[in-house]
Amino acid sequence: MHAIQQLTDVLTSTFRVPAQEVSPEATLDDLGLDSLAAVELFMTLQDTYGVTLDDTHATPDMSLKDIARLLQNQMDGQQEHTP
Repeated sequence: MHAIQQLTDVLTSTFRVPAQEVSPEATLDDLGLDSLAAVELFMTLQDTYGVTLDDTHATPDMSLKDIARLLQNQMDGQQEHTP
């Protein structure tokens, strides 16, 4: 599953963002998520996918594309270290 789909799944299920509002170019602010929700999203992604994300980057002006890239980079990095 690609990171943008994983991010969409978390946003729609956990944060109740309507799926039709989710697009790679949308920012968290566009989706109605404030700075606290942005940090919660990063924490949820970490718990759900077993990755480490620097939540200092979790700001409402981040686009979903940027968050998906961070998530994918972390998942790719973990796969390299898995025997």
